[in-house]
Amino acid sequence: MIDALDLKLMQALQLDGRAPFSRIADVLGVSDQTVARRFRRLRSSVGLRVLGITDEARLGRTNWIVRLQCTPDGAEQLGSALARRPDTSYVGLLSGGTEVICAMRPRTSQERDELLLARLQRTPRVISVSAHCVLRYFYGGPVGWLNKINALDADQEAALRLPPADPSAAPPDLDSLDETLLTMLHRDGRTPLTELQAATGQTESVVKRRLTRLQSSGILYFYVQHTHELLGNDVRATLWLTVAPASLAAVGRALSSHPEVRFAAATTGRAGVFAATLHRDAGALYTYLSDKIGALDGIQSVEPALIVRQVKQLSYEPPSR
Repeated sequence: MIDALDLKLMQALQLDGRAPFSRIADVLGVSDQTVARRFRRLRSSVGLRVLGITDEARLGRTNWIVRLQCTPDGAEQLGSALARRPDTSYVGLLSGGTEVICAMRPRTSQERDELLLARLQRTPRVISVSAHCVLRYFYGGPVGWLNKINALDADQEAALRLPPADPSAAPPDLDSLDETLLTMLHRDGRTPLTELQAATGQTESVVKRRLTRLQSSGILYFYVQHTHELLGNDVRATLWLTVAPASLAAVGRALSSHPEVRFAAATTGRAGVFAATLHRDAGALYTYLSDKIGALDGIQSVEPALIVRQVKQLSYEPPSR
């Protein structure tokens, strides 16, 4: 069972993924040992992991959401193959078992073209490929869904929240040391400083300074990965919203405020807005569509689909510790 303290710990880690257990314990009013024990239990019960994520947009790279229609016997195999690629961050199988949705983060235009224009087009059992470039994030990335659960009070949030990155500041050029740190933190965002030092051959002060620079520039943020079912959300859905251009910003602001929305973005393509949502059951999804989505001005149509299986969520590798 997930109780109030578990939820507080999960939200605390979303606010500061590398916060020491002692600091979290002090804010929550419990012992260090209690926080450590709860963390270990959540790793086994809800798959809790803290991942260091590189914000590709801050580095001038584009992100893509790709829809693939497959033959009935091809979706599972294709989803598994996409999950093994380092440039995919999310892979899911949609209702009906003939469609795969994939979030892709190619580092170069060559990688993008190799996948979208060559490899997928030649893949057996793929009927069609539809690629949508992410133009603007409304919700997601550094602002994770756990920020919406309101487990912490205002004072606790203020004590744990890191200063926001300055979006107007030019991101620093990354060198091999930065790349090593980002790779290690993507596998485990809470990798101890001693391991980061050993991997880079740098002193503790240098590693800390590099981490601070990566975070303050917005290149590095931390995401708390977990399963949603034990938090009462058995239904995961994707929504493709056809929105009038003049209403894009307003619809985006509204979506970002909805507790059901874990990701929302403006994209290229006919729909224009993509959202990923969480719901207690199918009835709750219906109510959300009819009451909240239906009440938004500018939405001309909506295409919902259920995610029947999540193949990959940000990281394919098993937990390293």
